[in-house]
Amino acid sequence: MKRKKIVIIGGGTGTYSILLGLKKYPVNLSVIITMMDSGGSNRVIRDEFGLLPTSDIRQAIVALSSENTDDVLRKLFTYRYTKGVGIEGMTFGNLFMAALTDIYGTQEKAIEKTKELLDVEGDIIPITYDDAHLIARYSNGRQVLGEHQIDQPCKENLGHRIVELEVVPQATINPKAVKAIKEADLVVFGPGDLYTSVLSNLVIGGVAEALRKTKAKKVFVLNLMTRHGQTDNYTARDHIKEVERYVGDGVIDVCIINKSKSFPKGVLVRYRQENAHPVEDDLDGGGIKKVIRGDFISKVVYEKSKSDKLTRSLIRHDPEKLARAVISLLHT
Repeated sequence: MKRKKIVIIGGGTGTYSILLGLKKYPVNLSVIITMMDSGGSNRVIRDEFGLLPTSDIRQAIVALSSENTDDVLRKLFTYRYTKGVGIEGMTFGNLFMAALTDIYGTQEKAIEKTKELLDVEGDIIPITYDDAHLIARYSNGRQVLGEHQIDQPCKENLGHRIVELEVVPQATINPKAVKAIKEADLVVFGPGDLYTSVLSNLVIGGVAEALRKTKAKKVFVLNLMTRHGQTDNYTARDHIKEVERYVGDGVIDVCIINKSKSFPKGVLVRYRQENAHPVEDDLDGGGIKKVIRGDFISKVVYEKSKSDKLTRSLIRHDPEKLARAVISLLHT
């Protein structure tokens, strides 16, 4: 029987989680990854190596590595240096892929060689190979350049919504991404930071057109929590409106949203200290064709390493629970 094709569009830890769950099913998986990251280890990759960011690609590679892959390799590719002038905060995997790019001449070839090394099952597709940066305009009229400046906003922009997101210079969708979207049975957005992991893909030239043309069912996985500085006080409907602003009304067929309140002990207190809250479900009667509600909260609380200076999610979607919900859509 011909395997169904699922395409994930996103980046970061949310994409990592959903891939971990989906790779256990007999489907053809492709993941289209944002190439707009500009903070932390990726700032060095971009500014000092002159390459496109690799962290989200690296995470997808580790997530889709086969069960036969040596666990030492997985640990190496996620290892973050905690000391050393110039390399503190860098990940081994990013440096490894930078070296392969130098050896083989292109990042595309470096990605393929890394996939071979970790025995990756599935396609990993950068949304674009054009060197571009996100630019966001806020409701106060201010603009910021760079994904990192959106992820870690200055105090002048806190409390103001992002009213426009674009890339400069203009970037064009990777033809491999167009092909994957066209041939998919399901296209899944998220989970992940709305502006810097999801919309950072959708604002690339040609993406919206490909999504409107495909016959695939389009699925939006709502985040568990809001993100201070990006989605303060955003409800589920606010998230959907932002996606549809860039890809068109009615493009989303299904929304998957958490309904459980069984958060790990103490987590919500820590989130409130960061001015973040569970995303409110206000989707009843909202025109969405189908809403899947369930308990999608992982019981694991993630703690970042001391050398990691970026803000990270404390909780994530449970890979297995989320994968089951996505797979169920192949049979409806």
